[in-house]
Amino acid sequence: MSIEIGEVISVKGTNIIVELYEESNKETLFYNGEKFNGVSIQEFILIRRGFKDIVARVQGEYLDERLKDEESNSYIRKIELVPIGYFQFNAFHEGIKHLPMIRDIAYLMSDSQVKSIFGKADDNFIVGETLIEEIPVSLPWTKLFNTHIGVFGNTGSGKSNTLTNLYTTLFNNKLDKFKDNSHFIVIDFNGEYTNNQLIPKGAYKQVYDLDTRNNNGDKFPLTSDVFWDEELFGILFKATENTQKPFLKRIVTGRNKYKNNTESLQNYVKTTIKRALTSTAQKKEFVDLIREIAKLVKSDELERIIKQVAWHGNQSKLYLLTPYIFFDGGENDKAYQNYCHYYVEAITINGLSPFNELKLRINTQLLADLVSGYVQFDHIQPLLKRVEASLTALDRVFEISNEQPEMKLLSVISLRKTNQEIKKVLPLLLAKFYYGEHKQKVMNQSPPEATFHMIIDEAHNILSTQSNRESESWKDYRLELFEEIIKEGRKFGFFLTLSSQRPADISPTIMSQLHNFFIHRLVNDRDLQLLENTISSLDNLSRQMIPNLSKGCSVITGTSFDIPMVVQFNEMSEESRPDSDDINIADLWS
Repeated sequence: MSIEIGEVISVKGTNIIVELYEESNKETLFYNGEKFNGVSIQEFILIRRGFKDIVARVQGEYLDERLKDEESNSYIRKIELVPIGYFQFNAFHEGIKHLPMIRDIAYLMSDSQVKSIFGKADDNFIVGETLIEEIPVSLPWTKLFNTHIGVFGNTGSGKSNTLTNLYTTLFNNKLDKFKDNSHFIVIDFNGEYTNNQLIPKGAYKQVYDLDTRNNNGDKFPLTSDVFWDEELFGILFKATENTQKPFLKRIVTGRNKYKNNTESLQNYVKTTIKRALTSTAQKKEFVDLIREIAKLVKSDELERIIKQVAWHGNQSKLYLLTPYIFFDGGENDKAYQNYCHYYVEAITINGLSPFNELKLRINTQLLADLVSGYVQFDHIQPLLKRVEASLTALDRVFEISNEQPEMKLLSVISLRKTNQEIKKVLPLLLAKFYYGEHKQKVMNQSPPEATFHMIIDEAHNILSTQSNRESESWKDYRLELFEEIIKEGRKFGFFLTLSSQRPADISPTIMSQLHNFFIHRLVNDRDLQLLENTISSLDNLSRQMIPNLSKGCSVITGTSFDIPMVVQFNEMSEESRPDSDDINIADLWS
């Protein structure tokens, strides 16, 4: 039994009006040893319709204009309810299946009944308590972590604490269950998770603290197959569609064709330099390209000789300054045979890094194409400059090898010390690398026997549709990759968790495919409008609370939850909280 508080006097669609009894205006009541919260906004009310118990939530209350008793000057209190589900065989079911009728009796709900609405309790997975009812909230981890998750809120609203709370609780309680068949990677733009957050450093956690300012940072391992990709090069170096992309394709195709021959690159470099210096249709650009090649292969003698080579404009030929002799071309050209042949044939290529190999292949391919007349130098030169500018930073943050990198349970990639280019490039490379690897691994498994979880903090940095710093082709490629992951990744056990201050900046396609939302304080109209259009399960009252939520308080809704919940998340302990605390001005300025 429960406590009667009133009866239904109006049902219009899903809007229910209940007239309350005089004695129902108590904040807290106790009955048969159980606690009952009184009637107020956001509280739950039970309406008995025959053998069915309909659960409704209070949306508003008012006093009727009519006087109940003119002599006592007492008004009738009424409340507006919206049904959210029903109890059947003591189990709560979400959705409007039954509606009450006039004169049906309304009852208060005990704490135990309210708890059952929020799902099956798991005392080990408690992350906070409901704001109104102050009931400990245990999230349905079996339904939550096989979905795409969004954590949104203005800076300082507590979203980093929420993200940390979710995964710390998961690792603390379930690590032994999934440590051999799941992997987690955090793309950390601000270096908030590089210490002992989520999991202490050690056997299960690997931190990569990348740095583009110098060579002192960590390097993230990538396989050669991921790095040597014509499409990726085209995007990285902003290659034009008609000339520069085909040029890069020839480089990758040539490497793949002869990569098993250890001396193929060395022979290719020798042959190309010889063709250039013995060509009958010489170009002045040959000199700079051969000089750059000589530097890369560390041939000091060849570099010294090439410094003596100049371009004669009137005769359109190359010539040596000392002695004064022209390169007339042909197989038996005297200038080449007497002064260059020996040093060209002495070229050896050993221990070349992948980045220097790429520069060598680009310069050699361009030299070969110019000799053959395939390209115009002016069309490819801008690409050379972009490659030169990008590879310095890439070389400081990536280590390319032929072997798969060892993966720990959790990898944290800190981008705090990297430049803007790496902040854009690296998440794309990681997503492409891990998604391709994981997809291949579980391709023939149904359902997948392993999962991969990519957590992106400050996701608006890479998933924004508003950025004007990059070309449209680059932005389209990056967004299309993440859109494919969020649309198709669930089938392969690949899940995204996105955290952001500006959900409105993130691609609408990506936002629409998220399954569960943890929404902290948001005040921008565009952000609020996006949530209203994206989240069908967000009720009006919860939506109205979002701009005024306190720190650490979040509206939780999505496919894993029967109803939207307003939860005050527990604050993480000092050693576990993310490195995003507010500055204490009182201490700083004292």
